[in-house]
Amino acid sequence: MDYITSFDIRLDKDVYYAGEPLTGCVVLENAENIKIRGVRVLLRGKAHVQLKVMKSGERKTLKDDQYLLDEKIVIWGKDKHDDPDATEILPRGMHQFTFAFALPQCQMPPSIETRMGTIRYYVKCIIDIPYASSPQGIKYFSLIGPHIDCMEEKYLSALCGQDHKVRCFRCCQRGTIALRVILERTAYCCGENLKIKAHIENRQDFTINLNIKIIQIIEYRVEKGVLGETKTVTSTALEYRSPTVNENTAAKFDSSLEQHPIKIPVIPPTMVGVCRLMQIYYILKVSIEDERKNESLEMEFPITIATIPYRSPQTQLYSITYDFCVDYVEGGKYISPEFRLGSVYDGQPSTTREGGGGQGEITPAQDEEEEDIILYRPVYVKCIEKPKGIRGVTKDILDQKLTDSPTDINRKLKFGSQKSVNALLQPSGSHTARNELSPLSASTKSHKNNSLEQQKLLNH
Repeated sequence: MDYITSFDIRLDKDVYYAGEPLTGCVVLENAENIKIRGVRVLLRGKAHVQLKVMKSGERKTLKDDQYLLDEKIVIWGKDKHDDPDATEILPRGMHQFTFAFALPQCQMPPSIETRMGTIRYYVKCIIDIPYASSPQGIKYFSLIGPHIDCMEEKYLSALCGQDHKVRCFRCCQRGTIALRVILERTAYCCGENLKIKAHIENRQDFTINLNIKIIQIIEYRVEKGVLGETKTVTSTALEYRSPTVNENTAAKFDSSLEQHPIKIPVIPPTMVGVCRLMQIYYILKVSIEDERKNESLEMEFPITIATIPYRSPQTQLYSITYDFCVDYVEGGKYISPEFRLGSVYDGQPSTTREGGGGQGEITPAQDEEEEDIILYRPVYVKCIEKPKGIRGVTKDILDQKLTDSPTDINRKLKFGSQKSVNALLQPSGSHTARNELSPLSASTKSHKNNSLEQQKLLNH
């Protein structure tokens, strides 16, 4: 109504974990005294799937919903079910009403946006005005889940596979290729390097390459009818091609070496048995590729995308941040039109403007401006790499006098370590600072300052 000049929902942070308290406030400014029954705040989590199928020659749309969270509190006045006729006068001015919810301590699916299914978490505020339409507001947030730790014993066991193939032409043997692959562990967080080794023997008269892929598989399910409907969508999350293995030679591949890093991109975590309508899992596919791009000796390994990174035995600390999903897998391809301003986004990158008149192509500046007008996108955990040389620099910093300023320390240390020193000595309020989290506090205490991430020194 016209008397309400400002209405906003503010959360203490934009990213939450299961079991954390969710706190915030509703800011309301009214120009005149208004009669209000009450102000209600709802916390909801909802999974929605929509599939288009062909039934008896007709195209039908099947929908299904699953509520993951549904809580309500009254932060001012009374609920409409308590006393329908009760009203109170809200005096004019600026008002701030605080609220708090407790997220359940259980395995919860992550926030995700795809064309056929969504999982959304949001806070909704309703100002109950009995004699007029009730103003409403919604604030979306990202939930990180489910809780998958790379340090669990079942993920630390190595997997090994090997195979060979004899190439023949008619009755004559023309050559042999053999492949042995070792996957050191089966769970990785986004931003970590894949730990894989391979031994390749090429006893043929042409060159080959080792091809590594991570395949994302999402299964949607709508429980309508007797059997329900399911649909599977497959995307390639990562593809890596090794250096060429020459004919009649053998080669060894190790992704842990600096010249062969394979970094896991930012993608939604594995989600199996958590949501009734949607499942996400990944497969690591390793194969030999010849000059004509033909693949052979294909091997598949199960791989899990976790939410808590691997920690080295020397320290239980790790650094994480949050980032958007890459735009070539499910979870990053599609942005709902309700979260975009000015244009409708259909999931496909556009290169020309719609409409006639012979208008030209969109410039990069125009395209970047459109991309900035996005109201909400879910984020996912991303592991941060430690700066090179940080171990020695950390020890040198600790050895300096406590009265020395960062400028004095920079001057005393070697010039080659300046970059690492600057990274360690940034003020805690810097936007490039990093979180150092322990596994015990990852789900409860690690994200109190999401807007300004704090940095701690690594103990080695």
